[in-house]
Amino acid sequence: MLKDGDFVKIEYSVYRAIDNSLVYTTNEELAKKNNIYDEKQAYKPILIVIGKDHIVKGVDKVIKDMNVGEEKKIELEPKDAYGERNQDLVRVISINDFRKRDIEPYPGLKIDLDGLPAVVTSVNSGRVIVDANHPLAGEKVVFDIKIIEKVEKTEDKLKELFDSYSLSPSSYKIENKVLNLTFDSKIKKDADYLIKKSNLVNAILNYLDEIEKVVSIEEYEKEKEKEEPKKS
Repeated sequence: MLKDGDFVKIEYSVYRAIDNSLVYTTNEELAKKNNIYDEKQAYKPILIVIGKDHIVKGVDKVIKDMNVGEEKKIELEPKDAYGERNQDLVRVISINDFRKRDIEPYPGLKIDLDGLPAVVTSVNSGRVIVDANHPLAGEKVVFDIKIIEKVEKTEDKLKELFDSYSLSPSSYKIENKVLNLTFDSKIKKDADYLIKKSNLVNAILNYLDEIEKVVSIEEYEKEKEKEEPKKS
């Protein structure tokens, strides 16, 4: 059986219990068949670190009683899935507040609301209603889960974390529980990089007991001046 702290890769699909409609899946063929395919999504097994809030608590609990290769379908109440709807997460905002930021709101627009992902649900008479509840909050859902693999080697765990956080170092080395990461000059050092690196380092320290310290080395290099073409 699996336990807290284990790294596992799973495939799963989420259905609304009320009508059995598919809401999300890691299976590309199933997504296309149910007309929810998103070309921006990577359809593949995802990494879950058990007990680390990587997935809803009802699924996290069930996974511990499963084995690699096992598949299970479970129905979850809102409290074990995406929570009950919270009216405090629904706000009415003046349309002028959006326009001051050069944003023209429309139903379905995704925004950041006090650090929470939110969606504009309606625009009417200068008033914009924004909802930061999860789209499935308050609903019973059905999860179809399959355990694909248990990741056991430290190096493999690191590679999975690099992939999950979309940031791979140019090289890395572990010595005496210290992980040295090198990001050479070929890796673009922008704001997105800084956020990804911070999240990656925190994940490594939180999920890998065998790593007690992370040292990040960044390399920068002057851009070489382009040579002027020789005149004939």
